[in-house]
Amino acid sequence: MAEKTRRRRELDYLFRPRSIALIGASRQRGHIGRALLDNLLHYEFNGKVFPVNPKASVVQCMKCFPTVLDIPDPVDLAIVVVPKEHVIDVVDQCGKKGVKGLVVISAGFKETGPRGAELEHQLVRKIGEYGMRMIGPNCMGIFNTHPDVRLHAVFVPYKPIHGRMGFMTQSGGLGATILAYAQDLRIGFSMFASVGNKADITGNDLTE
Repeated sequence: MAEKTRRRRELDYLFRPRSIALIGASRQRGHIGRALLDNLLHYEFNGKVFPVNPKASVVQCMKCFPTVLDIPDPVDLAIVVVPKEHVIDVVDQCGKKGVKGLVVISAGFKETGPRGAELEHQLVRKIGEYGMRMIGPNCMGIFNTHPDVRLHAVFVPYKPIHGRMGFMTQSGGLGATILAYAQDLRIGFSMFASVGNKADITGNDLTE
């Protein structure tokens, strides 16, 4: 029972966060970091959102922080959308900040070959050092439509409808297609997760 409670608490940091750092937030339309921020704001996430980008002081009329370490408040969840060569350093900063959950959107890991696989191995070691849990890398994000949460951290142009059905996919392309069909048919979901490379959290973790 204690182990089950611990795992549930770990997933709560991902799917029921009280605060989110979007690392790689962007002012540029068409950029994934802009799409994610737009979705978080337009869906009215019931928590705090902190854009992080060392090259911007303001994004979407919001104060933007150079790094996650510069955020004065606690951060439950970090959504990472930076070039692969910066991911390890960003994750290390998240660990030092006390972040508990990560969604790593960034690609360029084991799906690209041996060098990417080694980088992914380093990433898994790094999150293990700090006891963080991660969805990804190489994923399209997550959402939770519960009225008390209203988390929309998927970068596709989808308007979540609250429902009772959860959906998990490894393939981003399949996930985007299913969400598009569901929107056309007005089918709602409770939660959604694109797990990508499944370097840490897998479908088994999410279905328990």
